[in-house]
Amino acid sequence: MSEEREIRRVRALFLSDVHLGMKPIRSAQLADFLLAHDAETIYLVGDILDGWRLAKQWHWPAQYNEVIQIMLDKATAGTRIVYLPGNHDEFLREYLGTYFGEIELVDRTIHTSATGKTYLVIHGDQFDVVVMNAKWLAHVGDWAYNAALRVNIAINWVRRRLGLQYWSLSAWAKQKVKNAVSVIGRFEEALVHEAKESGVDGVICGHIHFADIHDRLGIQYINTGDWVESCTAIVENDDGAFELIKWTEMVTGDTRKPKLRQSSGQ
Repeated sequence: MSEEREIRRVRALFLSDVHLGMKPIRSAQLADFLLAHDAETIYLVGDILDGWRLAKQWHWPAQYNEVIQIMLDKATAGTRIVYLPGNHDEFLREYLGTYFGEIELVDRTIHTSATGKTYLVIHGDQFDVVVMNAKWLAHVGDWAYNAALRVNIAINWVRRRLGLQYWSLSAWAKQKVKNAVSVIGRFEEALVHEAKESGVDGVICGHIHFADIHDRLGIQYINTGDWVESCTAIVENDDGAFELIKWTEMVTGDTRKPKLRQSSGQ
């Protein structure tokens, strides 16, 4: 990370689906992102650790320790950090209501924006029919996703040699395959319904590795995306505006400041 880069200070920061333990993730980019941002509150919206992968094969390089240490340092310095476990780090749900150092573990929480709007914050696997009713199928899907990532490594090796930018096979499939688009739509509908039942103004979640901000379903739906491929996060500025940040686009290419998806939150 460049020492000249100015640290951006935001009101709240939301990120999910880091999957520490899975080999092809963007831990170096995440460390860079965390060092470049300070927030009053950081919400870790699930699947920060990948217990499924670590249980099969232990993979914990030094870069993972750097990410964890940055988070712990922020907590020690006064940043409130709230960890909401997901399905891949569900073993942490045994400790809900407790603290790991200065990091609070909860299943769900309500975030109040600078404008007074309230948002349900939750990982979202609780509303994934496959995860809830056919966990073996979820593991099959996890295997398929990892297989796609391995294929992607080869594809992007060739693309780099040709001077082309990173391309995601899994993201392309999600956008093009009708069933995948349908699953994403049903997931969004379920989370929005839960938010309405909870009497809040919006929902902030992760789980499906598909970052987005919209209000097509009547209230605001915000998904943080992931740090396996897309390197996305959500920030809330002091004026209550929410932004979807695509970190790799901010530190590569011809421009240092890309257009950010923004919602006023008002």
